[in-house]
Amino acid sequence: MVDTVQTRSEELPDGRVDTILGDDLAQSQYVNDDLAPVPLKRRTWSTYSYAALWIGMSHNLATWALAAGLIAVGMNWAQAILVIAVANVIVLVPMLLNAHAGTKYGIPYPVFLRSIYGVRGANFGALLRAFIACGWFGIQTWLGGSGVAVVLGRVFGDWWDNAGTVAGEKWTLWVSFAIFWVLQMLLIWKGMDTIRRFENWAGPAVLAVAIVMLIWIVTKVGGFGPLINQPSKLGWGAEFWKVFFPSLMGMIAFWSTMSLSIPDFTRFSKSQKGQMIGQGLGLPTTMTFFSVLAVLITSGGVALYGEVIWDPTQLIGKFDNTFVVLFGVVTVAVATLAVNVAANVVSPSYDFSNAFPKIINRRTGGIITGILGIVIMPWRLLENANTYIFVWLDFYGGLFGAVAGVMIADYWFIKRRRIEVAECYRRDGHYWFTGGWHVKAVVATVIGMIMAVGGANSPLDAQGNKTGPFPVDGFIPFLKVFWPYNWIVGFVVAGGLYLLLSRLLRDRRP
Repeated sequence: MVDTVQTRSEELPDGRVDTILGDDLAQSQYVNDDLAPVPLKRRTWSTYSYAALWIGMSHNLATWALAAGLIAVGMNWAQAILVIAVANVIVLVPMLLNAHAGTKYGIPYPVFLRSIYGVRGANFGALLRAFIACGWFGIQTWLGGSGVAVVLGRVFGDWWDNAGTVAGEKWTLWVSFAIFWVLQMLLIWKGMDTIRRFENWAGPAVLAVAIVMLIWIVTKVGGFGPLINQPSKLGWGAEFWKVFFPSLMGMIAFWSTMSLSIPDFTRFSKSQKGQMIGQGLGLPTTMTFFSVLAVLITSGGVALYGEVIWDPTQLIGKFDNTFVVLFGVVTVAVATLAVNVAANVVSPSYDFSNAFPKIINRRTGGIITGILGIVIMPWRLLENANTYIFVWLDFYGGLFGAVAGVMIADYWFIKRRRIEVAECYRRDGHYWFTGGWHVKAVVATVIGMIMAVGGANSPLDAQGNKTGPFPVDGFIPFLKVFWPYNWIVGFVVAGGLYLLLSRLLRDRRP
C-alpha cells in the first residue's frame, strides 16, 4: 500500500510560508495550478521587478487621460497634481497591507479572500474585482486602439482618417481596436514571466517619450509660462473643494483595483522588504511624475489649440511632426498594452478561475476578460471626463473601498497575519463557515458599499443637464452627503462594522 503525500507547510525565518499541497487536496474542486500556493523556488521577483511593474503600469494612456481629465473639469496644473499626489499616497497604504499576505503565503487574491469571506464567499469579492477589471481592460484597449488608428492614419493618409462610420465610430477605429485587442490576447497566452520582462522596458520607454513630448511642446509655445499660467476655472475656494474630494476619490479608485488584487503579483516576491520597497518607490513617485508630464502637456495643448484635449492620442495626433506622432503614439500604446495585461487581465483570470477551478485556468480567464472588455462598451465610459472620473471611477471605488476595509480588518486585526493556507482549499474546513460563506464579512461589506454609493448622483454640466446614469438626487437621497467621499466611507464603515461584528458574534465552524 502506497502512503499518500500529505499537505505540508513550513514557515521560514524571514516569515514567508512555503506550502506544498499534497494528495489529500489534489482532487479538491477548489484547487488548480493557478490557484495553488507558489512554491518558494518560483518566488523570483525582486525589488526592481516591482518598481518596474509600477513604472510600466503608471506610464500609460489611461493615466494620462486621468490627469488630463482633471484639467478638463476645470482645474489648473497645480490643483491637478495636488489631487493625484495625495491620492497615490493614500492608495499605497491598502496596497502594501494587502500585499503582505501574497508574499508571506504565495497565494493569489481570490484564495486570500477565502480566508475572509469563506471558500465559496470569496467569489463575492473576486468576481466583483474581475468584472471591474474587464471594464478597465476595455477602456485601455479602446485608448490603445485609438493610438493605433492615429498611427495608421499617418501611414495611409486621408482615406483612413476620413473613413465611413459604423455604430457611430469610423470603421477604421473599430479595426484598430480589434488589432490592439488581438495583440493583448497573444501576450496573455505567453504568461507572467513574459509580462514581467515586457514591463521592465516598456515603462521607462514611455516615460522617455513623455519627456521628449514636453520638451517639444515647451519649445513650440515658447517656454513653460503658457503651460503653468493656464487659469483654474474653479479658483481655490468652495468650488474647488466641491470638486476636489470627488476627484480625489476617483484618483484613489484608479488603483483601488490593484490595492485588492496585489497578492496576485506579490506571491512571486523573494521577500517582504523587496516588494514593499519596490512598490513604495514605484507607485507614488512615478505615477505623480508621469501625471505632472501629462498635465503640463495637456496645458500646452490648451495654449496651442485653445481647447482641452484630454484624450492623449488625439492630442499627440494634432502635432505637425510626423516622427513625433509615430514615435509618441507607438511607444505609449505599447506601454498601455503592457499595463493592460498586467493590471487588468492577470488578476481577473485568477478570479474567474476561482469561481470554476476545474474548468477555467489563467489563459481561459484572460480570454473571458478580453471578451467582456468589449461587451462593456468602453467607448461609452470615455465619452467625457465627467463620466470617466465622477461616474465610472467614483462608483466602483466606493465598492472596492468596502472590500479593502474588511480585508485589512480581518488579516491585520482579527487573524493577525496568520492564515491556515491548506484550509483555503478544503470543503468543510476552517474557512467553510456557513455553507462556504462568512456571513459577517459579507454583511459588513454590503452595508459599507450601500453607505458609499447609495447616494451616487450624476454631476451637472454647464447647462444644468446630468452627465451620468445616476439620479441627480442619488438612489438613496439621504446618503447623498457621503457620495463625494465614497472610497473612504466604504473603507471605514465596512472595516469598522466587521471589527464590531467579530467582537460581538462568534464564527460558526463546520
